[in-house]
Amino acid sequence: MNSDLKTWLDELVAKVEVPAYIDTDPVMFMHAYDDTEDRLIAAFFAAILAWGRRDIVIRKVAELLVSFGPSPSEFIRTYPESGTSAFHGWKHRTFTADDIHWLCLSLRRGFDTHHRFENLWLAASSRARAEKRLLMGVFHEEFFARIPEAPHRVRKHLSNNENGGSCKRLYLFLRWTMRRDSCVDMPLMSFMPLSELYIPLDVHVGRYARKYGLLRRTQNDWKSVVELTENLRIFDPQDPAKYDYALFGLGIIPEDSANDR
Repeated sequence: MNSDLKTWLDELVAKVEVPAYIDTDPVMFMHAYDDTEDRLIAAFFAAILAWGRRDIVIRKVAELLVSFGPSPSEFIRTYPESGTSAFHGWKHRTFTADDIHWLCLSLRRGFDTHHRFENLWLAASSRARAEKRLLMGVFHEEFFARIPEAPHRVRKHLSNNENGGSCKRLYLFLRWTMRRDSCVDMPLMSFMPLSELYIPLDVHVGRYARKYGLLRRTQNDWKSVVELTENLRIFDPQDPAKYDYALFGLGIIPEDSANDR
C-alpha cells in the first residue's frame, strides 16, 4: 500500500462520484423519492436486482417499482399475505414474480414488528455484535425466519457471508444508504459506523483490485471482500467503501481518462 496508489484512487473517486453518475446507475431509484422509507425500499430492490448489464437492471427495476405504486414503503406496509398480481409476469435473470412476493412479505412482516426499515438492520446488527457473528449472516437468518413457508430457492437472492458469500448487492445497498458527504450516496441510515462497511465485490472490482495489488485471493468470496476492504482501510479507515467508486469506475470510464497505471 503506497501513497501514490492512494492519491490515484482518491482522484478516481472524485472523477466517478459525481451527480451525473446517478442517471446511469440503479442508484437513481433511491433518488426518485422524497420520503426516507420510500428511498430505502427502492434502494433495497434496486440493489438486490443489480445483477448483469446496468441498462437491463435499470429497466427491470423500473418495471418492478411501477408495480409498487407511488410509495414503495406504503406498498410494503400494506402488502397482503395472499400476495398481489401487480408484478405478475415480471422476471429478471433468476428472479421471478413469486420470489418478489416472498421478499415483499418478509419485509411487510418485518415492518409489522420494527416499523422502520432501519430498525430491521439495527436489530440484526445488535444481535450480530452480541453473538460475535457476521452482520449479513444474521440479517439473512432473520429475514428468512419471517417467511419459513417460502420455497428454499428464494434464499439465494440474499447472500450470506457466513456461508462465504461476498454479499456484494447487500453491501452495495448499505453503501448507497449510509455514506455521508456524497452527491450519490445518502445518509438514510446510521445503525453502524461507516468504517464497518465492506466493498461490494464483483468480477470487475476484483479484476482491478488484483491488478493494482489490493487483492491476492483469486475467488470473489467473503475472504476476498475482507482482504480488499482491510487494504482500503489503510487509505481511509473511516470510509473505505468510497473506493468502490474507483475500482468500479475503472470498468466504466476509458483508461486514458482514468490515467490508468
